[in-house]
Amino acid sequence: MATVPLTQTTGRRKRAVARAQLRPGTGQFLINGKALDVYFPTAASRMVVTEALTVTETTESYDISASIHGGGISGQAGALRMAIARSLLELDPESRGTLKSAGLLTRDSRKKESKKYGLKKARKAPQFTKR
Repeated sequence: MATVPLTQTTGRRKRAVARAQLRPGTGQFLINGKALDVYFPTAASRMVVTEALTVTETTESYDISASIHGGGISGQAGALRMAIARSLLELDPESRGTLKSAGLLTRDSRKKESKKYGLKKARKAPQFTKR
C-alpha cells in the first residue's frame, strides 16, 4: 500500500506542467515511473531539479514522486524544481526566505513567441533584395 503524500503541488515552466508529491523517506525520485538519472540524463537537469532540496538541506529527507507532461527537458526540469520548492514551503513555512532568495518561488513566465504571418519565425523575415 502506498503512503499518503505529505504535500502535492504543481509547478509550471514554458509548456511543461509538473505535479510533485513529497513523502518522508530517503531521497528517492520517481518521475513518470522512472528514476531521476534515467528521466533526466544530463547532470545540469538533475542539478536544476534538486536545487530546492539542496538550498533547504533536505536532500535525503523526502521521497519525491512526480508526473510531468508537456514541454522539453529544460522546461520539465524547471517545472519540477518549482513544484518541489512549493512543497517544501508548505511543509516548512520558515524556509520561505531561503527559497525566495534563491529565486525558486518565482514563476518564470517566458514562453516561446508565436510566429507572425509573412515571416519565417516570430521575428525572422525573408531575405530582402532591392533589385
